[in-house]
Formats: sequence, C-alpha cells, structure tokens
Amino acid sequence: MRGQLKAAGLAVAVALSTTGITGCQSAEEGVLTIGATAAPPTLDLVSNAAAAIPQVLLYNVYETLIRVDDSGKLVGLLAKSWQLSEDGLHLAFHLDPSARFASGAAVNSAAVKTSLERMRAESASPVNQANLSAVKAIRTPDDATVILDLSHRDNFLLFNLASTSGVVIDPATKDLATRPQGSGPYVVTEFTPGHSVTLSPSPHPWHEGGRPTVRFSYYSDPTSHTAALLSGDLDVVSDLTTPQALSRFTSNPAYRVLRGTTNGEVVLGMNNTSKPLSDRRVRQAILMAIDRNGLLDVVWNGQGTLIGSMVPPTDPWFTDLSHTWPYDPARARKLLAEAGYPNGLTLRLRAAALPYATAASRVVASDLAQIGITVESDELEFPARWLDVVYTHADYDLTIVAHVEARDIVNWANPDYYWRYRNKEFNRLIESAQTGPADRTNETMMQASRILATDAAGGFLFLMPKITISKAGISGLQRNSTSMSFDLTKVRRTR
Repeated sequence: MRGQLKAAGLAVAVALSTTGITGCQSAEEGVLTIGATAAPPTLDLVSNAAAAIPQVLLYNVYETLIRVDDSGKLVGLLAKSWQLSEDGLHLAFHLDPSARFASGAAVNSAAVKTSLERMRAESASPVNQANLSAVKAIRTPDDATVILDLSHRDNFLLFNLASTSGVVIDPATKDLATRPQGSGPYVVTEFTPGHSVTLSPSPHPWHEGGRPTVRFSYYSDPTSHTAALLSGDLDVVSDLTTPQALSRFTSNPAYRVLRGTTNGEVVLGMNNTSKPLSDRRVRQAILMAIDRNGLLDVVWNGQGTLIGSMVPPTDPWFTDLSHTWPYDPARARKLLAEAGYPNGLTLRLRAAALPYATAASRVVASDLAQIGITVESDELEFPARWLDVVYTHADYDLTIVAHVEARDIVNWANPDYYWRYRNKEFNRLIESAQTGPADRTNETMMQASRILATDAAGGFLFLMPKITISKAGISGLQRNSTSMSFDLTKVRRTR
C-alpha cells in the first residue's frame, strides 16, 4: 500500500509538469480544431504518465473495459458486464463481441490480457504499475472473458481500470510513441510533438459514425489561445484559462459555453514538518485568514467551486466541507496567539509560476498580513524548479499548485509526499476504504476527507472550473472533467 501511494503521488507531479508548449494552426475545412494548453511529449501512455497523453487518447483512440461517464459513474465500454466475487479476489469481465480495433481485428480476451500485462511490466510507468498492483494473475477462459485474480481486495481497481492503466492496445501496434492503435472511434493520423495531434475517424468503427476529423493544437500563451477562437482559427477551446474573457463569449450567439467541474483541486500546500505549521492552530489560523470567495473572484473571475477537502463533487464520497474554517481574521489572530505567536511570524510561500498560482499567492499574502503573518513570496519556474525545490526536497513553508489527478486524496496518506503529512487515523481509513468491505468504501472515504478538513492539513482553496467554449453548431462536448480524457466520442457538427 505504501509503495502504491508513493507512486500515485508521483503521478500528480508528472501530470502537473505537462504545460502548454507552442503553436497556432488555422482551422481547416472539415477539420474540428481544438485549442489546448498541455502538449503531450509522446503518445506512449504505457511508460509516460503525463496528463496530456490521455487527454487526447483515452476513450478517443484507446478504450477501456469500463469507463467514467460525465457524472463520475462507471459504465461498460469494451465490457458488457462485470462481476466481483464475494471475497473481492476475482473480477470477471465479459467483452462485447462486436468490439473491433481500428485495424479490423476483434477485441478479444487475449488482447486485453496483453495490454494489462504491458501496464504491469517493469517498463511501464510507476503509476500504471501501482494502479494494477493488486492483480496477481490474468486468466482468459475464452475469447470473451477476462478474469483478474487479486492478491487482496482493491476497491479502487475498477476506477483505475477505467483510466489510463486499463486501456486496451491493439497487439499489432508497432509504435506506441507516435502511432498508437486501439478500438476507439478515432485513429492518430498526425503527431507533431509540442504542436499538434490529428485524429481521424476509425476506418473500422464498431460505434456509430459521423464524427469529424479533429486536431488538437497547443498554445503556451492563454491570451493567444482565446484570441484564436475569436479569430476563427479554433473551433473549440478545451479549457478556458482567461476567465476575464468569458463575457465575450457568453453574450455572443456565435459561441456555446459549457460550464462544469474538474478534478483539479488548487491547494495551498503546507509543509507539516515546518515548526510553526506542525501546530494545527497555526494551520487553522491560516485557513480562517483567507477570504476564499474574494480569492476566487481575483483568480478565476468568480468561476470554480469552493471545497474544504481533497474531493470534487463528482466523487462518490463527496460531502460539502467548504465551511469548515469560515473567514474570520479575528479568530485567526487569537489562534496564532494561543500557538505562541502573538506578534506574528514569517513564512515562505513558494508558488508554482503559473497564472492561477501566482495570482492566488498575492491574495494569500495580503490576507495573512492582516493577522500578522509576513509572507516571503517566491515564484518557482514550473515544472522543473518547483518539482525540485518543493515536491522533491520540501524546501518551503507554503506553496500553491493544482492537483489534476482523479481521486488523489490518497496522496495525503504518503508521509513522504511534499506535504509531509502524517495522520495514523487518516491512513487507516484510506487502507480500510481500499481493502475493506466495498459497501463501506464511500462512508469510509467521507470520514477520511473530514479528517483532512478538520485537521487543516492544507488549504483547499477552490476546485478548478471546467469551461469549454465552442463555435455554435458543435454538439456532444463533455461538460465535466471526471477522467483524464477530453472525450470526443459524441462530438458532431450540427451545421
């Protein structure tokens, strides 16, 4: 379990390290052009855990036995049905006999086994290995049945199988890095690293057709990203990163605005081994000193969701804990005095040099000054410098960065993660939620999320909004970001 949590923690850092790189590409006739800010360094999602890879490939090119729908529920995809044995040690999947790879070959149990074995191999990323660590053996009694034998019950395994670690790769694939092949409704027809990825409709679709060719085009500058949509160079902006420009689209009938939620918790990380921050009263004072509504207005123009723990509303164990530590500077000053800091203290805030993080750090510094905490701010180049200083060496008191991995609350159970958080009861609950009775998982995870909130383990500033903007006449775009995929399986041009 400890090794799995450590690897899962690494997944977040790798995912976060994938930033927008370059680019602008004019829209072509018949091609749906999507503007995004995270360019995949490779298309090999077996060995590389960068979040930008499944954004393009998951569900679009590669499919999984089951998938996460827009509401966060698990539904069948390549598997028509599945059953878990009463003891939780055998998980059987029954494949849809009509499923085909883009090559035309049937998706059978042997292909599923080969893919899962790739994800468990030493050459796979630590994230993929960790997500499937409970799998002891894979059996294929017939072409349509796959049985996973587990070393222990793992109530998180189904969700892991619905994401990157569960993709089914065509065994005939020669080049995972540039020409991945799966059973999804799209195939990769062009990949220019750092610039664009083009997906064309599968030549052998087993789903209904009618999808347009799609090109992901990458922008490092959020302003040019937005301007490209206004100028007609883009058909879709996958995630609006300039919230102040939102009004230019909401009042214009030429565009459609979709508002939803994400898994991206923006966290005011606290180094729990820092002397002042090892005192819960100091952490509580910090949380009560921050006007999070005001912060959200400044950072995201009021868009986003206030949260009180490391859980988005689309998780099955979500409970609203956003009011656990309400804004109350007077009480915050009293808590500081009780903790032995009547004259205040000084803390180093080393935020990632990303627009939302630097804007949030200015608000935090201003609010904390009102209760006597002097903040020495330092913006660290992201990803390399931040990963080295904060993530690896924990050389900080406070930091701000977004965590985009789904169900990443488990990282708080890793004492070596950069928060350096240690809570035996929290760890016990996470272990119990994963390996205990499945019908108690959600209740147990709710208890764990409450511990993070009441213990003021960190500052859960807000949940990143999902704001997708498209030209009118485009339908089927996802509203929420419940998985790592920018799901295009239902996208159509309606005019």
